Amino acid sequence: MSSHLIDARGTVEPNVDPENVETRLSEGVFLWLDIDSPSETDLKLLKDVFKLHPLALEDARKFGQRPKIDQYDEFTELVVFGAVDDPERRTGLAPIEVHCFYSEKWLITVHKGECPVFAELRNQTHKRLQKYEEGLGILYLVVDELVDSFLPQLSELDDEFDELEDKILTDPQPTLLQQAITMKRQLVQLRKIVNPQRDMFAGLLSGRYELPGMTPEHEKYFRDVYDHLIRVSEQLDDYRDLASGTTDLYQSTIGNKMNLTMKQLGWVATFFLPLSFLSGFFGQNYVTFVTRYLKPTWTFWVFGIGLELAAFIAVLMWFLNRESGNLRLRMPDLPALPHRK
Repeated sequence: MSSHLIDARGTVEPNVDPENVETRLSEGVFLWLDIDSPSETDLKLLKDVFKLHPLALEDARKFGQRPKIDQYDEFTELVVFGAVDDPERRTGLAPIEVHCFYSEKWLITVHKGECPVFAELRNQTHKRLQKYEEGLGILYLVVDELVDSFLPQLSELDDEFDELEDKILTDPQPTLLQQAITMKRQLVQLRKIVNPQRDMFAGLLSGRYELPGMTPEHEKYFRDVYDHLIRVSEQLDDYRDLASGTTDLYQSTIGNKMNLTMKQLGWVATFFLPLSFLSGFFGQNYVTFVTRYLKPTWTFWVFGIGLELAAFIAVLMWFLNRESGNLRLRMPDLPALPHRK
């Protein structure tokens, strides 16, 4: 179904007939027209029956806009975003852009792709529409459902980040780092959508924008939507920081594994150092030099063993002196304890 018609009586009608729309408009019954992926027939209906402004019709054709409110003579346009499940994305959620055209006689919502919150609003809670005979009440239900669709999706990110951190601590693979960076980028994209939408409703409540038929009682409902947007914005900031911490955790885990590997290689080099010394010492032409030029036996112990031992002791003393100097630099001077009387 590409379109649905819902009126204040609680009637849900798929496959909208233009004659039924005109009948309800003539009777003064408030209606909500939901259009999924508008076709040329749907756009013609919006132009001929609802008399939308050409700029509004252009917005109905083109998506990819930021949250905004445009005021016309007979109606007001709102661009609002919600969230839907998307298994192909790392975060599991994707934004859905909805264009709302509102007047005191009708509400039109246009979007591309299925919007589950609208299906639930039509099929399970359509009786609530009878309670809100005024148009702003139905607009509130639509906008509130869109904003609240972010909350259950974001609540699932806690488990996803915990699982990702456990995998990084167990076996840090490059694919996990790529997953963390991808999730961070998607959270930044959601933040670019939610924050302007929050500012848009703040401007609506401050009087910068006006909706037809807006009263102080209606402001209470839209203030509730604004509070939910603040909550969503704060959660996005928290999860973005958590994604940054996940990438730092990956880097530190890789660094610790590298240090452990270097330590193991250092032990291997230490084990092979005496072997290399012995093979190098007895492989030199030292015996020929001693038997030809240095006859006494003590020359073997002095020049053959003594020089290597002296060099080893000199390096060892230099190392110990250097480490003791570093230790003195690291240890601060502690204040003297008072004497007991």
